[in-house]
Amino acid sequence: MENKKLGVLLIIISLVFGFFLIYYSLSMDEKSVQLGCNAAEGCKEVKQVLSLAHIGFGFFGFMLALGFYILFFNKTEERILKRLEEQKNAQLEEEKFSIILKALDDYEKNVLQLVREQDGITQNTLRLRANLSKAKLSYVLQELEKRNLIKRIPKGKTLEIHLRV
Repeated sequence: MENKKLGVLLIIISLVFGFFLIYYSLSMDEKSVQLGCNAAEGCKEVKQVLSLAHIGFGFFGFMLALGFYILFFNKTEERILKRLEEQKNAQLEEEKFSIILKALDDYEKNVLQLVREQDGITQNTLRLRANLSKAKLSYVLQELEKRNLIKRIPKGKTLEIHLRV
């Protein structure tokens, strides 16, 4: 929102500055006509002032373009806010997960971390990665399911394990 205000302000300032430049340039043109500018001493002064007016027109164009850019094309503020929001959410999820892990035993922690790494992992693959027997893994999964931390979904002859947290 601040970018829009800044863009509008720059456009207004550059337009006001541009009107003053045009007025000043026209008055210098009139002065040069009145002096009949050839090689007269007053004409050199007018020529120097006109050079400054050209620099002013360049500045006017730059300010106007910058104002339009900021007003219509600059979206960095929105991107920064979005990225900060995503980081905050990820950090909250990480803290929530670490708090849940504190209430679990070592086997449950290991299984839950493996499921988090690969959501939808099959029970057979999980058994191999956790290095647990079928009976022990089944018991750990039942306990995690009772606590509503995971859900098991049938997939062919095995089960897929998904996090609920």
